[in-house]
Parts: sequence; C-alpha cells; structure tokens
Amino acid sequence: MPRSTAGSAAPAGRARTLAQVYRRFGEVDAAETSPLYARVAVALSESDEALRAIEAAPARKRHPTVILAALCDLALAGRAPALAAAYAAGDGDAAARAAIDALLRMTDSVVAIVVRRKVLTDETGCGAVLYPAIAEVARRVGANAVGLIDVGCSAGLDLNVDRVGITYSNGQTLGDPSSPVQLSSSVVGDRPIPALAMPEVVARVGIDLDPIDVTDADDARWLRACLGPDQPVRAARLDAEMALTATSPPLLLRGDAVELMPEAFARVPADALPVVTTTWALSQLSLEGRLRFLHSLDEAAAGRAVAWVSAEGVGVAPAIPTLGDRRASGHSIIGLAVFDGSALHAEAIGRCWSRGRLLTWLTGGRQASGSAT
Repeated sequence: MPRSTAGSAAPAGRARTLAQVYRRFGEVDAAETSPLYARVAVALSESDEALRAIEAAPARKRHPTVILAALCDLALAGRAPALAAAYAAGDGDAAARAAIDALLRMTDSVVAIVVRRKVLTDETGCGAVLYPAIAEVARRVGANAVGLIDVGCSAGLDLNVDRVGITYSNGQTLGDPSSPVQLSSSVVGDRPIPALAMPEVVARVGIDLDPIDVTDADDARWLRACLGPDQPVRAARLDAEMALTATSPPLLLRGDAVELMPEAFARVPADALPVVTTTWALSQLSLEGRLRFLHSLDEAAAGRAVAWVSAEGVGVAPAIPTLGDRRASGHSIIGLAVFDGSALHAEAIGRCWSRGRLLTWLTGGRQASGSAT
C-alpha cells in the first residue's frame, strides 16, 4: 500500500502513536476474529493520509472499532460500493484500498457518524445469564408476573429474555426451543442451572442515554455495522434478535437511569414484580453514580418489592458480594438483590466469563442484608 508523507497536518509523534494503535489492533485484536478488519487496520496504520483523516474525529472517537464501524455503516448504506464489494468477496487487499479511499473521500461523513454513535455489541447471549436469574428471583419473591427494566439497554434486545431458547453445555435447556433466537453457554462446575420457567413478562422498558430503535433502518444498520463484515454467524443471530424485538418493541426511555427510574417503575403493573437488569452497564458510572442507582432502587421499593439482577465486573455492582474475588480478574459476578421496604437482600449467585458465554452457578453464596441507604 503506497504511503503519502506530504503535507502532514499533525505532529509526527501523534501520527506514529495513532499508527501504532491501528497496527496493534490489526495484528493482535482483530487477527483471529476478523481477518478483513485486521488487513484494513494495518493498511490504515501505514497511510499517513488515512491517519490525518482519522485525526479529524474527536480523540475519544479515533479507535479502530469506531472508525471501522463507521466505514462499514457507509458500505451497508450503499455509499461505499467498492468497500461493500470487497467485504462481500472477503478480499482483504481490495478492502484495504477501498477503506482508505472511502475514508479520504468521505471524511466528513465518517466523522459525523462517529460523533453521533457508539460501538455496540448487543448480541452477546446475555439471556443465558439473565433467564435463570430472573426466574430465580421471581420464585423467591413469589411473583407470577414480572416487568423488566433494562438499564443501559442499547437496543433492548435483552428484554426478549423470555422469548429465546437457551442450551447449556451440561445438557440443560431453558426458554422456547422453537424461538428464532437460540443462545448457548458453557457451564463450569457440577452445579446445575435452576430449571425454573420464566414468569409472564407484562412490561418491557429500556433506559439508555442513546437507545437504539431496531425498527429504524438507520439504527438497525448501525447495529449490523458494529459487528464487522466477516462474522456471518453473529450477523445472523443479530438479525434474528432484531426481528424478534421488532415484533413487540419495548418502551425505550432516553436519559439518565436514576432520573428515569420512577417513570420506568410506573410502567410495571402493581401486581407484577419490577426486575431491573444491568449487564456490564454500571462500569460506565462513577462510584457516586452507582450508589445513586442503588438508592433509586431502594426508594422505588418503599411501596412494593423490587428485584435487581446484575452481571457486572467484580466489585462494580454496589451491595453485591465479591466472594473474595479480585477486581479486574477477568470474570464477572452474577448478582441478585431484592429490595423489600427498607431491607435489602443481596447475593452473588454465579460467575460468568465472555459476557455470559461461560458461567458457573453458585448456591448458598454469601448474602448481605441491611438497608440500601
């Protein structure tokens, strides 16, 4: 790939740093998961013109995952046909040339996309974690119906948890075996997943600072663009999840979760248990923000029982025991909490890895009781 060195608008040190980021992404991060992105990222790292174009974006929006998703979005929209053709053909060299050409020709469009959007990976199989945890907390409270409130919901795909089929590596199955969305998860250890049926879901509410509406063509295309061009299995599952969501779209609330929590709870019928879910969402908040979130659940529980199911990094979810695990240990804690009046009962019920693709279920975990305040 020829390099252009004339008229650099950025200091050489900055350009080299950005080049190193893209080369590492291509040679390490994307090498095994996306050969096309690996080739394109390395090509971008070797083009001074491409690096200058990337520097037109805000610093926090220059990461390869964001820029490559924006280019993929343009290809899917028909605005970068050469890139779309190269991706479809699986031709890495052609894709590299076309990506640089599209970036240079449509720098303003790429920047506009990355400024507006954030990279999302909704199709993570969180249902394998959420389904048994929600069913378990409903059993403990004695609820025959639940209202789901997903915080940091993005497109609200996890709000379909009761409408998917799940197969675990130990032979257990949960959910709907005829669902178009089938998830799988590997179980570590010899403790089975609770074989409980999900109660009726009577409300589905998502809260996000920038929610994605899968019934909107631009939003749906962006979700696809976030996957990359050479991951057909993931793309097929995402399409199935979006189609399932579109048949009964959830209510999506845009804004701060703490501020919107009263409105979300108001959408859950009085005879149903509100179950708030967070899956790797609280790490985006400061400690003060996480404590405010916990307090908002406690306030909502003044007049009714409230449940919270979480899958967060070790020590991220306030009040959920860490089981003595170290922070940044590479796995997450599956937490279950029930707020009932002024009392809080919180327990770590499992551990999971790879965003729910691998999990271990715990029984008799350490339990914490007391006031949420």
